[in-house]
Amino acid sequence: MISRTFKIHSIAMAATFALLAGCAVNPVTGKKELSLMSQSQELALGAQQYPINQQEQGGKYILDKSLQDYVNRVGQKLARVSDQPRLPYEFVVLNNSVPNAWALPGGKIAVNRGLLTMLDDESELAAVLGHEIVHAAARHSAAAMSQQQLLGAGLAVLGATTKDTGYGDLISLGGQLGGNAYIAHYSRANESEADQYGMKYMAAAGYDPQGAVRLQQEFVKLSKGKQAAGLQALFASHPPSQARVDANIEHAKQLPRGGATNRAAYQRAIAQLKRDADAYKTYDQAVAAVGDKQYDRALSLVRRAQQQQPKEAAFYALEGDLLTQKKQYQNAYKAYDRAVQKNPGLFSNWLKRGVVSAQLKHYSDAERDLNRSLGYLETPYAHYYLGQVYERQGDNKDAYSHYQTAAQSGGDIGTKAQARMEALGAQG
Repeated sequence: MISRTFKIHSIAMAATFALLAGCAVNPVTGKKELSLMSQSQELALGAQQYPINQQEQGGKYILDKSLQDYVNRVGQKLARVSDQPRLPYEFVVLNNSVPNAWALPGGKIAVNRGLLTMLDDESELAAVLGHEIVHAAARHSAAAMSQQQLLGAGLAVLGATTKDTGYGDLISLGGQLGGNAYIAHYSRANESEADQYGMKYMAAAGYDPQGAVRLQQEFVKLSKGKQAAGLQALFASHPPSQARVDANIEHAKQLPRGGATNRAAYQRAIAQLKRDADAYKTYDQAVAAVGDKQYDRALSLVRRAQQQQPKEAAFYALEGDLLTQKKQYQNAYKAYDRAVQKNPGLFSNWLKRGVVSAQLKHYSDAERDLNRSLGYLETPYAHYYLGQVYERQGDNKDAYSHYQTAAQSGGDIGTKAQARMEALGAQG
């Protein structure tokens, strides 16, 4: 029998060999660090997961395309002076009220509209984007995933994991399809590194590094105030502290003074967001009411949000969820149809309209919409509902195939799909 001591020694030896084989030079600091992932693998992973994470977190903010262009210009300006200027950097604004920003491997970076409204000038935006650029340039995601693999957790795949829901329960589904994406959690050392070198990039790009100081000061203030509960996602991935403020103050002393803040340009860039602030606040209140199961109040609120900003697709999608909960499927279809027309690039709008079409026995329409949703994002929901559509039309072969795909996801939707597979199998 192999002794426990020998097993532990073997594991330690394996870890040592992995460390020796998996060392790579951090492109930002020049230090040797653990990395079991090549840069080509990083690039492939980031490119694959970027559109998926966008879909799962509300999709692109589309009401003001000029804001996307503006954020991209600022990001690319910083990327050019980074330690990895040749990465295929992309910057996108997501239609998400949660104040947050994140980076995937290979320079795929996103910032939520909810964070942009908290910032005051372009130097603060540069602080956010510069920080995320360092995470990409320094290969922090690869290091984090390598550590997980070494510890036996397996290689973490970036992408959302959503809970399952029963057929037709779209109000539950609506609350699960946003903001759950797994983004690598960085160490305290990584965060400190991103602050320091991000400020270096800011100065090199001509920005006032004091923007990073002001940003951290604001985060610390918010973390102690009444708004802290609504900023959990931001503070989980970017924990504020007076120590970070003090460190940024010291970093700023070592950098050139007199950089730009470009406050007027920033305020012009977010002007549409500020005009729509009341509409999004009303919408967020409606979402909170759904969480409290105050469905009538939520419906009243979301319809008010529509009056405040009639172009926002998310407002109509939530109305559809609430009408579906009331089993008013015809009116729900109309609401989802408006959401699709206003934002045809978001998978959930197609998925929900497809499910309601199936409820109305409009099977051709349901099949079209559910397949269209799969074109944007593969979900077990779409496969399960397609299975329902085909089964109800007597096409058990295609129904079984889609149930089989859905069953692989596990959870409640997987269990339901497995039950339908067994029922169809029993029919011969």
